[in-house]
Amino acid sequence: MIDFEIPSDMIELRDRVRAFVATTVVPYERDPRLTQHGPTDSLREELVGLARDAGLLSIQVPERFGGMGLTHLQQAVVYEAAGWSTLGPVAMNCAAPDEANMYLLGRIASDVQQKQFLVPVIEGRQRSVFAMTEPDGAGSDPAQLSTTAVVDGDSYIINGRKWLITGANGARTWIVMADLLPNEFGASGPTLFLCDGQTPGIEIERVMGTMDRNYVEGHGVVRFNDLRLPLDALLGDAGEALRYAQVRLAPARLTHCMRWLGAATRAHTIAIEHARTRTAFGKPIGEHQGVGFLLADNEIALQQCRLAIWHACWTLDRGAKGRHESSMVKAFVSEELFKVADRCVQVLGGIGISDETVVEMIFRDIRAFRLYDGPTEVHKFAIARQLLGRGTGM
Repeated sequence: MIDFEIPSDMIELRDRVRAFVATTVVPYERDPRLTQHGPTDSLREELVGLARDAGLLSIQVPERFGGMGLTHLQQAVVYEAAGWSTLGPVAMNCAAPDEANMYLLGRIASDVQQKQFLVPVIEGRQRSVFAMTEPDGAGSDPAQLSTTAVVDGDSYIINGRKWLITGANGARTWIVMADLLPNEFGASGPTLFLCDGQTPGIEIERVMGTMDRNYVEGHGVVRFNDLRLPLDALLGDAGEALRYAQVRLAPARLTHCMRWLGAATRAHTIAIEHARTRTAFGKPIGEHQGVGFLLADNEIALQQCRLAIWHACWTLDRGAKGRHESSMVKAFVSEELFKVADRCVQVLGGIGISDETVVEMIFRDIRAFRLYDGPTEVHKFAIARQLLGRGTGM
């Protein structure tokens, strides 16, 4: 049976989230603490406090951690509402990279690790990072990993350099991917390690200047200089980092899509209102076919993106890994929502490239969505490889 009806309790939660974001969070979009490098920790902490007071903090996490234990499909409904402002997910603690890191830690971290590194993130008391991407290649192709970990007595020593590490500046929970070299304990290869961001050997070289500004403290360049960690810093099993990355990435691709769908819908709403009230050549510009068609294309794209996200979430909720489905959705939705934002700028005309509305910020921020968690071209490569591997049999 196929049923697209949203249950009444989820409608109530969606509307509650939308109202919170629209009335409480949106005013902070003019706050000077929303810098070119993204929201500062000070702004994040204030927004998190507001969400906590509203009973909307980290609602996606399992009930054993104090959340509502939302399914992927339920998250799709709620995150779209939260994404009405790019600060909405920051306030509700369901923004990247924390949301995906919480998901991963909840599945593979030990009880002791969860208490030390996961619970403070869930409670909004500290932030987390996933340190994988490197300037020399590791990113879309993590097999090019050059950061190394060696066993030295009762410790691991990690050396290497990472960049585009979202939220690195000030984060306390660090998930680090490194190539564990052959050792006496057994398995080697790409491995995840867990540590505190204040551990000696983690050096934040700089925060990169990027066109997007929706992630807390921006994107950092990080060097691991003889970072020494105890043997119990191992996250999961040695040599399994690439498999764990897929556990994290498949749902994370979808949650990105959910949040940006909310932002693109807001841009579309602003464009519609402008098309209703701005006049040219004797009538509202929306009544001119050239503008009306742009709005129609947006409406079509937004609905198709929503349905694509819902289907992939349904697949995950049924127990599938969803790697193929999430790749299709990430590739399709990121491209379509960028077109939506671009058309909104076009409808708004001159004010579309100004900060008179939030559309300009959404347009700049959403451009990066086509790159992170896998560029469109990499996802299409993976999709094609999957298709060719199926053979010709029915």
